Amino acid sequence: MIARKSVVLVFSLLALAACQPQKPAQRPAPFEPRQTFAPLTLPSAVNGYRSADGTPGPDYWQNRADYNINVALNPATALLTGDETITYTNNSPSDLTELWIQLDENLYRTNARARFFGGRRVNAQPSEGFVIDGVEIVGQAGAPETSEADTRLQIRLAQPLPRKGGKIAIRIRYHYTMPKGTSGRTGHAPAKDGEIFDAAQWYPRMAVFDDQHGWDTLPYLSSEFYLEFGDIDYAVTVPWDYIVAGSGELTNPDDVLTPLQRERMAQARASDKTVFIRTAAEVNDPASRPVQNGTLAWRFHMANTRDVAFSASRAFMWDAARMNLPAGKTALAMSVYPVEGAGDGAWGRSTEYLKHAVENFSKRWSPYPWPVAFSIGGPISGMEYPGVAFDSYKLKGKSLFWITAHEIGHTWFPMVVGFNERRDQWMDEGFNTFIDIYESDDFKEYGPKRDGEYAPKGGNPVDEILPLLADRQAPVILARSDQVTEKYRHPVSYFKSALGLVLLREQILGPDRFDWAFRKFIRDWSFKHPTPSDFFRAMESAGGEDLSWYWRGWYMRNWQLDLGVESAKPADGGWDKGSVVIIANRERLVLPTTVEIAFDGAPRQRVQVPAEAFIQSKTATIRLPSTTRITSVTIDPDHVIPDMDRANNVLNIAP
Repeated sequence: MIARKSVVLVFSLLALAACQPQKPAQRPAPFEPRQTFAPLTLPSAVNGYRSADGTPGPDYWQNRADYNINVALNPATALLTGDETITYTNNSPSDLTELWIQLDENLYRTNARARFFGGRRVNAQPSEGFVIDGVEIVGQAGAPETSEADTRLQIRLAQPLPRKGGKIAIRIRYHYTMPKGTSGRTGHAPAKDGEIFDAAQWYPRMAVFDDQHGWDTLPYLSSEFYLEFGDIDYAVTVPWDYIVAGSGELTNPDDVLTPLQRERMAQARASDKTVFIRTAAEVNDPASRPVQNGTLAWRFHMANTRDVAFSASRAFMWDAARMNLPAGKTALAMSVYPVEGAGDGAWGRSTEYLKHAVENFSKRWSPYPWPVAFSIGGPISGMEYPGVAFDSYKLKGKSLFWITAHEIGHTWFPMVVGFNERRDQWMDEGFNTFIDIYESDDFKEYGPKRDGEYAPKGGNPVDEILPLLADRQAPVILARSDQVTEKYRHPVSYFKSALGLVLLREQILGPDRFDWAFRKFIRDWSFKHPTPSDFFRAMESAGGEDLSWYWRGWYMRNWQLDLGVESAKPADGGWDKGSVVIIANRERLVLPTTVEIAFDGAPRQRVQVPAEAFIQSKTATIRLPSTTRITSVTIDPDHVIPDMDRANNVLNIAP
């Protein structure tokens, strides 16, 4: 029997409480083996681009977008003025007659589609969004023809961009006013010692052209991102007294840090304990900056990334510590936050949490790929970008630990394994919530006085999921992201998706086979664009199971599970000749389970009943070579599967 993990998932319990069962107009049909175990056609077909074993096919291709960006922030007006050059490589088998650019800041326009959609990230303060000051094709005279539609910009090319390696450089000059407040994914708000600006989606970004949809031009309504990978060099010019924390590695520390800060940074790179780069006492000290007037340009480089984000403020404290990664590699964990967020019960432990999460995820699943990870305490809370976690500086204790682990965990999904969040939010949020579970459990062993500090998180998730499965209005996991309303967003995209992986690991495949297959999937699709079908095929092939019955019942439907003990009787000739136990499957979902049988005067026995026990019949028969009377039969004695009616899980046999 696989040991049960304590697996209450981040952000889920309060959301699930709102999902009360809806009374169905008519009870669905009971379990039918031929329906549950029928052959399954997955949404994406096998072809030269995507193989039957869930790996990239021999003809897999992917386009590339490299950026060079210069942006200036005027804190007095919250105006960002930018100039970027995108070098785009067309590796596809098609000549491209147009390019599409994502303009996510247009979400804040008064006529944005998202305002009619009711997207939760639409800030109350409207703005002009991105104002495009100029678009040009580098090396070509004149401006190209363009067409702007909501959060998308089309660039129509005078000459097609050749297939299989054609390159083009697009220069875009733009500006926009950062929205005030904390309800969006980007924004600014005051702290005690100054305004904090969290900048995300702050530059026009290439849309993805792939083998699934051609140009994937879903508008930005609320669901997150789908972006090409490439190298990004960017510079952020701010007033002299500002600190900038961002994705990637700072490439000009001699220009923007004092000699003392550079010395402290070197100490942090060699220290497992947190080292201050800028203390609370230095926040308002002009000597903590290398100059005392004008502006400074902070320059960053990030390789093989789909995005970058940054935060800027004069209010930041700053600390750091070394992260120890597999194969003897190291990286730097860093945190910035205002003085009111400091303290051992709060952001004073942020770098400790960040360091442990990255080290643990690297050990369990796949090595962290970049030299720096940043946790930023500012106005925006619970948002993730490559190498950066935006969280509220007001968080403390377990809330700060959980959200730090969750947001930096997004490094693996979707910042490295590049899921299409616009269409399949359940993949990035559910997969990441799944790995959070084990980080919370593992943290209890970290530090001499930390045992059990943040684990377990609470009740039993297989019970918490039951109201959602019974709710006839609930969307299925494979629903399009923007169709999942706020009521169901956490219960479905986070909780049910993550619990699906827990069940797959702990009850269906077992940790050994699951971990092998899951790590292989991560390796195969790092810095690529997998689909749900690729994941399903990968877990079947490397995990060694036909899981069509599970994908159908848990991911494509909201089927319920109800296993019950039908009977327990002596074999022909009496109890001393053996016994026969009948287990019935009374609902449409099927899962493997453990059945525990107690005997009169003999040791208890446990029998593992596989899902295939029900492939031809609505009942499974367990024959035991026992010699004494059965006193009780219990299905799922460890309470690890989501059985809707546990009252029929136990049968007691009277003498």
